[in-house]
Amino acid sequence: MTRKILVGGVPIGGGAPVVIQSMLNTKTTDVEGSLGQIRQLAAAGCQIVRLAVPNMDAARGFAQICRESPLPLVADIHFDYKLAIAAAEGGAAKIRINPGNIGGEDRVKAVVEVCKDKHIPIRIGVNGGSLDKRLLEKYGHPTAEALVESAFAHLELLEKHGFYDTCVSMKSSAVPTMVAAARLFRSRCDYPIHIGVTETGPVKQGLIKSAMGIGALLLDGIGDTIRVSLTDDPVEEVYAAKDILKAAGLRKEGVNIISCPTCGRTQIDLIGLVNQVDLALRDCQKPITVAVMGCVVNGPGEAREADIGIAGGNGWGMIFEKGEPVKKLPYEQLLDALLKRIEAL
Repeated sequence: MTRKILVGGVPIGGGAPVVIQSMLNTKTTDVEGSLGQIRQLAAAGCQIVRLAVPNMDAARGFAQICRESPLPLVADIHFDYKLAIAAAEGGAAKIRINPGNIGGEDRVKAVVEVCKDKHIPIRIGVNGGSLDKRLLEKYGHPTAEALVESAFAHLELLEKHGFYDTCVSMKSSAVPTMVAAARLFRSRCDYPIHIGVTETGPVKQGLIKSAMGIGALLLDGIGDTIRVSLTDDPVEEVYAAKDILKAAGLRKEGVNIISCPTCGRTQIDLIGLVNQVDLALRDCQKPITVAVMGCVVNGPGEAREADIGIAGGNGWGMIFEKGEPVKKLPYEQLLDALLKRIEAL
């Protein structure tokens, strides 16, 4: 079991459920726009939100946002340690610093002192794109070993100044590197780990890379908090994170949709129907499995473990529960009937 930290009251590590994070893509100086996006993320199931704090104007906006945010906020700091101090004083629930660019020990110490005083945890964010030159010369490129060595060097620096309220991330755009780094770190240390694949590319690639990297680690029992990084609306990151946690068997809340691949027997717009069901049930938190099948002959039997489902034929379909037919309906009534039955469950 890993150590536990508290981010604005949200436990990370120590056996707590895996926490979902995302990052705003609004300007932190846009207080109302940022708060609006935070509320959308909260409604989708996000638990912690990170904001970029690139300058003092953003630090002032960050403090304003903190006062009204429904979620704990993490200040994302690069280069200027004074921004970390300002964010901590402005209400940050956690400070994320990149050890490759925050500066010398005196600057790290200054950040540590204010975080100790205010009981604010720090995330050491190691990134393959910003490793120390010494490590790049030693390893040749951002290997898993280089990422872990960087993390330990900065953990030791924080510990030197009596700070242990720390979370670590070692991110890479290469899935095998990210996975190997997290496994190596976990074998040597019990600090909580934030996991995710960074710079994942277009949405489809990003989802696949994130599911592979995050999923592999979660199945190993590694990972205390996750962010799915997508070049998309941050809300989509949250939905993807929830789906990964459900697939890994770590999250029971929410609908699990199963559906068959199309084949020559399919006589309905199964792809369109599945998408409609997915959208309609996106925010449903009932821990149920819903089947959407394209064949009334084999569908109910193949999905007998589902709590409820529909199967379509030529102009008609049926609702079934636990593999048993419940009601036969015209095809155009199937979706509404399914949603009403789920609402009544």
